[in-house]
Amino acid sequence: MNESDDARTGRILWGVGTSRTIRPHWALHELGLTYEVKPILPRTGETLTEEYTALTARQKIPLLQDQGMVITESAAIIAYLSDAYANDQNRLVPTDARQRASCLEWCFFIISELDATSLYVMRRHRDLSEIYGEAPTANQAAADYFQKQMRTVERALSDGRPFILGDRFGAADILLSSCLTWAVRYQVPVSDLALAYNRTLTARDAYQKAEQRNTPVRKA
Repeated sequence: MNESDDARTGRILWGVGTSRTIRPHWALHELGLTYEVKPILPRTGETLTEEYTALTARQKIPLLQDQGMVITESAAIIAYLSDAYANDQNRLVPTDARQRASCLEWCFFIISELDATSLYVMRRHRDLSEIYGEAPTANQAAADYFQKQMRTVERALSDGRPFILGDRFGAADILLSSCLTWAVRYQVPVSDLALAYNRTLTARDAYQKAEQRNTPVRKA
């Protein structure tokens, strides 16, 4: 399906090029959904335009427009897409109350403890040090904290399960994989068990397609 066909679905995903934008791209491909991409990047001024600010005063990516609805935050986008469009074969967030609670527990843990509290601290004082200042002590503390919190992940994976909730791929795997890839890029030590798990996830066809669409377009 070409770009004009994607546009006719009324589904638009804003944002490419980051560990957080890969997540909704991946979810869209796991669910077999077509969409138009607005390949804007952070810290380029592209999120500060009047057009984008009218959609979100946060001026952050990713953002999904779907049939008149606007939703931000990568984990929320994934949950919405699963609730709105999944079937029993590709559901990313379970509908059963107990299974859903377990999935959301993992999602909230990953977003708060691995992403925001650990990796994003490093991003602020590494990639964005010209804004937030260099802070080697904070970076090391964040890396140490990431490794400590990964004990929960490693304990879960130690029983041989293919996915973080067991035998079924889901939203928590998308979030966790993005953090593991991010950690490796930042040279934060990751266990062999977690690396093997992540290799399996990133070999998925949906991930490969998402990675292509999440890659920034080089400007001449």
